Amino acid sequence: MSYPLPPATVDATLAAIRFDANGLVPAIAQQHDTGEVLMMAWMNAQSVAETLATGRVCYWSRSRQSFWRKGDTSGQLQYLRELRVDCDGDTLLLLVDQAGVACHTGRRSCFYRAATADGLSTIADVVTDPLDLYPLHGHKHPTT
Repeated sequence: MSYPLPPATVDATLAAIRFDANGLVPAIAQQHDTGEVLMMAWMNAQSVAETLATGRVCYWSRSRQSFWRKGDTSGQLQYLRELRVDCDGDTLLLLVDQAGVACHTGRRSCFYRAATADGLSTIADVVTDPLDLYPLHGHKHPTT
């Protein structure tokens, strides 16, 4: 898909989304070609509109109360391939092309722990040292 999308398409998409009382909607990012679930974050109407206008994913940071353009701090950019709205309009699925890792821990996916008979197990290794991703923040995620 090419961006920007026409304003009428952006408006129709926004009208189909049921934002919560805080003006937010959960958004699940999935790698477009492999199906790998990468992360979940929040979006507001403005971040959805920016994402559809630019093709680069923009979330809303609840802790900082500001936009969070994926990759601005870490360099691990996330490009939108397709935005899907679920049947109830209250959850988004973003099919993305993730450059590098998606998780602030340096793993490809934020979903790197699995419940097993032995307890919660780490099932994915660190790919990129978080200190390399966020040298000014240490291991602290820049949106927290």
